[in-house]
Amino acid sequence: MTEIQIAAVGDLMVKRYIISDAKQSGGTYSFTPLFAKVAPYLRQADLTIGNLETTFAGNGQECRKSPRSGGPIFKCPDELAPALKEAGFDVLVTANNHCMDYGASGLIRTLRVLDRNEIDHTGTSKSVQESKNVLIKNVKGITIGILSYTSGTNRIPVPVNQPWLVNRVDTNKIIREIRNLKKKVDLVLLYMHFGNEYRYTPNKRQKRLVNLFFKNGANIILGSHPHVLQPIAVRGMKRFVSYSLGNFVSTKLKNIPYTQSGIILTLKIKKDNSGNTSITNVDYIPTCVNRRMTNGGKNISEVVPIHDALRSTGLTTERRNLLNRMLKHTSDIIKRK
Repeated sequence: MTEIQIAAVGDLMVKRYIISDAKQSGGTYSFTPLFAKVAPYLRQADLTIGNLETTFAGNGQECRKSPRSGGPIFKCPDELAPALKEAGFDVLVTANNHCMDYGASGLIRTLRVLDRNEIDHTGTSKSVQESKNVLIKNVKGITIGILSYTSGTNRIPVPVNQPWLVNRVDTNKIIREIRNLKKKVDLVLLYMHFGNEYRYTPNKRQKRLVNLFFKNGANIILGSHPHVLQPIAVRGMKRFVSYSLGNFVSTKLKNIPYTQSGIILTLKIKKDNSGNTSITNVDYIPTCVNRRMTNGGKNISEVVPIHDALRSTGLTTERRNLLNRMLKHTSDIIKRK
């Protein structure tokens, strides 16, 4: 018998002041402090996965708004990648609505930075050949196939002659890929970028797609894009869904404090001596993004486990009340049917 643990988090949106907090006196960046308090939980898993909702598009002019959608476009210093590796991330999914923010060149450069830092990725591709390669992780003898898709790219078109750059939500294609992958692995994991932003419940399309993909062989379905948590559901010993894992790293969005709260989801997977694989335990660690000033007078952004934060001394009443509200909110949403 073999047993492993998978850890999963939601959106990694490393935005303006988080980037400025990471800037060092010499002009370089250090993102290690951002993950220092959650890294022990991420590293103890046998496989850790998250959604990279930014790009490593390189130097040059940074545009704040997309001329097509009017929405923000994201770019982060390359130094984030080694910090993610050091924190314990094994796989990053890259199919999301911001993957084309800096065009095909920004998308391809992002993947090259991940490759350089030995972080596996899926959802976008540098070439036709890479788009045909399915990510399969062998974790202590349990094989896990990982697929990733996005509902859109913020109206930024994928070049007609490079459709393989981004895995879009195409129901028939996804079903074919699940079925083909099912023949090769013990477990099929889908990471879907779908749903309505800032909604705490999945919409009809999310539910329909989840049911369809379960019917065709998916075992674990993880969601992102709403920027807030949505419920989880355990369906027997073989199927699990988290409709939205919320934001793992983010500034406050739309003045909603819960856009800075998320979870580290943990799933225990067992493979018995007959080769049957099952999900034996589901748990989660509530997290939030905290910004504080160091003794040296510098701002620092950090992702913290809420339970650990509540044990800290010197919390203001306002901060303690907010953390308790986040904790209750997380519990209420996760358990909502």
